[in-house]
Amino acid sequence: MSDAALREFYLRYIRALNAHEIHRMDEFINDEPTLNGEPGTRDQVIAMLNSIIDAVPDFRWEAREIAVDGDRLAARLTNTGTPAKEWLGAAPTGASFEIAEYAVYQVRDGRFVHMTALHDAETLRRQLGA
Repeated sequence: MSDAALREFYLRYIRALNAHEIHRMDEFINDEPTLNGEPGTRDQVIAMLNSIIDAVPDFRWEAREIAVDGDRLAARLTNTGTPAKEWLGAAPTGASFEIAEYAVYQVRDGRFVHMTALHDAETLRRQLGA
């Protein structure tokens, strides 16, 4: 996949996430990806994404920077939303948040085979008054 094609693939993934089209994740994620360095499954990723959307129904991902190197992609994102349930250790307060997420992926055969993400949970708790 060319750098431009990988970048567009990632942006399609982000658009699917923002549309909360989690049922489309088989288009993007291998059956058995590595998740934060550990063996995992697409179903685990789907469960995690559904739990985010359940806790933060208006959750949005915005890609701010994308770097591509061969079959690897790194992204700096801004995540926003208003929790309706506890998320990342913060109870819902009615306040909204805007936090950074850093993610690294590897793509093989047109799907993610390695996924790592880090959310700024401390800033989230501070913004929500937790």
